[in-house]
Amino acid sequence: MISFPTAKINLGLHVTAKRKDGYHDIESCMVPIPLTDALEMIINTKKTSFESTGLEIPGETKDNLILKAYQLLKKDFPNLPHVSIHLHKNIPMGAGLGGGSADAAFALKLMNNLFDLILDDFFLEEYAAQLGSDCPFFIENTPKIARGRGEILESIELDLARTHLVLVNPGIHIGTKEAYAGITPTAPKSSLEEVLKNKSRWKNELINDFEVGIFPNHPEIAAIKNKLYENGAYYAAMSGSGSSVFGLFEEKPPSIEWEDRYFKFEGIL
Repeated sequence: MISFPTAKINLGLHVTAKRKDGYHDIESCMVPIPLTDALEMIINTKKTSFESTGLEIPGETKDNLILKAYQLLKKDFPNLPHVSIHLHKNIPMGAGLGGGSADAAFALKLMNNLFDLILDDFFLEEYAAQLGSDCPFFIENTPKIARGRGEILESIELDLARTHLVLVNPGIHIGTKEAYAGITPTAPKSSLEEVLKNKSRWKNELINDFEVGIFPNHPEIAAIKNKLYENGAYYAAMSGSGSSVFGLFEEKPPSIEWEDRYFKFEGIL
């Protein structure tokens, strides 16, 4: 059985408070995009195994979120058979696109179908929340307002049909410490839901708080955002804590020249 975990972008990202548990409360609109990995699982009678192709995945295999998702379900369903897992990694990692979280969430959904567990989305989101803050979003995988650590989700109607997306990642790693170093948690000045209703407000009011601290340290990322606007994007922003930057266009954008070393993706939402 095979599935295709999607990446996501953030339309606005406000860091609203520092929590007692060390995490931060955020507010953002997360939207899936048609940039995907490929995840295959088949039942294996002997042992559970994991292999990957495509982009190299850092860290030890035992720490991969897909295997952790399998182990999480096996705790509650001890009779789960062994599986052979193959992940083709295409979504850049540590890029603000949620690729690892998507892999974990899609693994839960895939196993739910493969093993006939008949778990509804509510329970899958509960499992996903134990794997990472972004993971629950990818269970329903539709536009959501995310609050709390990112796990409190509310559906939102958002008409992005036929919107053209240009996504660029310069390969700059932004660590969590650096990302939050430039943040002063504050309540947003405007209602995110209200701003999202009017695209003419997006450029000036749909803000990613991480840009304020990251752009001065990495002007190359800021330059990508500016270039997207110069080429006709009606909205451009860094996704998550970076370093990916995306632009949204009403019509197919002109061909834009980027550095050869950049990861580039174009698609229609």
